[in-house]
Amino acid sequence: MKVDGRPYRTIWLAEDGWSVEILDQTRLPHRFAVERLQGLDAAARAIRTMQVRGAPLIGVTAAYGVALAMTEDPSDAGLARACDLLLATRPTAVNLRWALEGMRRLLQPLGDKARRQAAYARAGSLAEEDVALCRAIGGHGLALIEAAAARRPGERVRVLTHCNAGWLATVDWGTATAPIYLAHERGIPLQVWVDETRPRNQGAALTAWELGHHGVPHRVVADNVGGHLMQHGLVDLCIVGTDRTTATGDVCNKIGTYLKALAARDNGVPFYVALPSPTIDWSLSDGLAEIAIEERDGREVTHLTGATADGSLATIEVVAPGSPVANYAFDVTPARLVSGLITERGIAPASREGLAALFPEQASAESER
Repeated sequence: MKVDGRPYRTIWLAEDGWSVEILDQTRLPHRFAVERLQGLDAAARAIRTMQVRGAPLIGVTAAYGVALAMTEDPSDAGLARACDLLLATRPTAVNLRWALEGMRRLLQPLGDKARRQAAYARAGSLAEEDVALCRAIGGHGLALIEAAAARRPGERVRVLTHCNAGWLATVDWGTATAPIYLAHERGIPLQVWVDETRPRNQGAALTAWELGHHGVPHRVVADNVGGHLMQHGLVDLCIVGTDRTTATGDVCNKIGTYLKALAARDNGVPFYVALPSPTIDWSLSDGLAEIAIEERDGREVTHLTGATADGSLATIEVVAPGSPVANYAFDVTPARLVSGLITERGIAPASREGLAALFPEQASAESER
């Protein structure tokens, strides 16, 4: 996608051919900065501190982290240490585990000398696969926006999204935003409602930043405004992303997603979830019972960082000093509240049968375990 007319991805191999460069998302929206990762520990820190975030991008970063580790120690012990360290960085995004398991299977049979080259090749192919998956998701989701446009000729299609499921959460295009970017390219008039998404403000800080720099019309709203907008007929459809989706269609996403789904159901607004197939955890059937919800540092709730009038950055405390904080990072939206799952193979009903129809090989493999 573009930043002021120049195309960027979120992660790429540096010109030296071995280190990895990322867009440091902890500095957005006030600073645009590229960070160079030069070892396993740097890659793990980038995931843990959310310099990179979003399930697909976390998976690709982890793969590059293994490649970086193979430049340091290509032994069996080095491979095991890399996978264990990276797996512990974020517990919720299934793409992380999926990418690491794939890297381990690929590299384990190889000799030490072959591992480095194979690791970089696989990490690069995962990045390209992610771009292709997101582009395909965009094509299928575009039909939903086109249908909404046909229902209101000459009017803007009003899409509400939550958190950041944009190109900053993937390698390129994004998941929930891919249909939006394609519709924008087709000239369909849009109005994207961007939830601020407390506590880390990924909507206000990241989704708004990328939409603005790409030229997509949008407005930022407080998290609690979504229901009001739907009550007054100001939302045509919701499209959100997901960090993990069960085989039965339950969706685990950024905290607050469930509330938007409830409001959408009450007001007859279609609620879609966009996801690449690696985000489906075929081993899970009950999202509420089986998905571990990450609890993050309470400081994300108690403090905010932003730009002051003179352009400098400052961090302020917004919670009463000494008040204890609970910071649940995700919630689970039951499949019954999801209108459909937008995947690279099409739009599936949020059900075991719906997903199995699009991905029979995955469903069959899981049933045989």
